[in-house]
Amino acid sequence: MQVGDVTLAYRLLGRGTRPLICIHGVGSYQEAWDDVADLLADDFRILTFDLRGHGRSSRVKGRYEIDDFVADALALADHVGFATFDLAGFSLGGLIAQRLALSHPSRLRRLALLATVSGRTKDERERVLARLAALQSGERGAHYDASLSRWLTEDFQARYPERIAYLRERNAQNDPDCYASAYRVLAETDFGGFIDQIRMPTLIVTGEDDQGSNPRMARFMHECIVGSQLAILPGMRHSILVEAAGQVAGLLRDFLADDVADPQRTGSPA
Repeated sequence: MQVGDVTLAYRLLGRGTRPLICIHGVGSYQEAWDDVADLLADDFRILTFDLRGHGRSSRVKGRYEIDDFVADALALADHVGFATFDLAGFSLGGLIAQRLALSHPSRLRRLALLATVSGRTKDERERVLARLAALQSGERGAHYDASLSRWLTEDFQARYPERIAYLRERNAQNDPDCYASAYRVLAETDFGGFIDQIRMPTLIVTGEDDQGSNPRMARFMHECIVGSQLAILPGMRHSILVEAAGQVAGLLRDFLADDVADPQRTGSPA
């Protein structure tokens, strides 16, 4: 689909009727949702897409803004006829989802924030900005190697070397400038001061050992968003779409089907 000067690659998955949009993370691609989408296919009609600068979408050069990504998602939703929809965002996708929930709440039924950030501390901001500076200086390979241990457990890496090789290959296909532009949005965006304005039912999920999107931030969002539900996955790091697809799909299915829940309930602490 063409949105202005940007071509967006997208797919519609699943045999169900309930609309669900899934947004991937920085340096990733829409297929990152495949394992989860396969498990939700009977109940949902799922829209996945490559963010601008990623996958088969236009490799747009220059500065990206969070509202560019939001506008792309809404344009695709309109294009496929999703007047209202459930929204799940992972990592940078979770920031895009937060912004969409704050700016266009009438479009959303339910919101799922997976391994995403809000309310970074001073030390957390400094660490992510240091990674951004290293990336902007051209240390892409070193950045990826350092990230593997933050994303996936050593046990998963040892058991699935072919999957790790595939992830490395896909990462190598990223345009360095586009990757850095998207990573800047991730590093510099934080809706911690506004997160309490989100009013729709919200599910928050992260890994117990996720360093960048850590349980402290997840609990912060849970405390700020009235009626939210929280799940912290034991032993998991950042890439829960890869390593914990079954758990993520189960949480999404239960949460998104729970339409009769009391919106004022506080959820179960993890």
